[in-house]
Amino acid sequence: MGAIIERVVADGRAVHDPFDGLTRIGLDEISYKRGHRYLTICVDHTSGRLIWAGVGRDKKTLGGFFDLLGAERCAQIALVSADAAEWIGDVVAERCPNATLCIDSFHVVQWATEALDEVRREVWNEARKGGMSTHAKELKGCRYALWRNPEDLTARQANKLAWIAKVNTKLYRAYLMKEQLRIAIRTKGVLSLTMLDEWFIWVQRCRIPAFVELGKKIKKNIKGIEAAMLHNLSNALIESTNTKLRVLHRMAYGFRQPEHLIALALLDRGGYCPPLPGRGHASAPALAAFG
Repeated sequence: MGAIIERVVADGRAVHDPFDGLTRIGLDEISYKRGHRYLTICVDHTSGRLIWAGVGRDKKTLGGFFDLLGAERCAQIALVSADAAEWIGDVVAERCPNATLCIDSFHVVQWATEALDEVRREVWNEARKGGMSTHAKELKGCRYALWRNPEDLTARQANKLAWIAKVNTKLYRAYLMKEQLRIAIRTKGVLSLTMLDEWFIWVQRCRIPAFVELGKKIKKNIKGIEAAMLHNLSNALIESTNTKLRVLHRMAYGFRQPEHLIALALLDRGGYCPPLPGRGHASAPALAAFG
């Protein structure tokens, strides 16, 4: 069955070159099997389609994609969205001379959330070791109140947050810094850059080690972060594609080779699925036809 799918995709790609006119792409990795088995995938932000996937997640794998693209088309790529993985950034810088790397804003906010949780664990340990068992128990149960956006809080979580503001200044300051960063990134455009500059000033003076380190990490990746904010480009499309690929992976349980999974992914997400009898929708067939 895998060979049939590969043939259908190959026929479709022979008619329509998926690399034609590429200017904005997204790159990411997805785990397809236990034991650190990964695929590297590429989407076209303009068409919204999956255009390539390769087995592995390293410079050599990604270099294979740019080899297929060729120097002329690599030079036409203007924007590349990705996380802050160095192996992606290094290859993009080497192979796409005119491209601007946009570091996905979701990952930046995730860094801030991880720093906040580090502070929460720190103050929890301090309370526990200081014999404040009730206080420690309350802190342990406030994780989701700290993680969620204020507008999404339940009444109980809002009360938890109000309690933190009263009893633990350090943790509440860390929460506010996470929120200011999230709002700055969500704002986009030139205003967001001004807000980010103000956030840097606060972080440098906060004397909370986890956020001082976060500030250094963001400073290191600032060009890509600012580019994403200015161009309003994220990895939302590629994350959505990853979710759909996980569904396809479960349906492709019997496929032994990752290349067959790639072919199925390209069939469904690359726009190569042929119309099937009795099926009016062109995206569902890849899921139904081979089940």
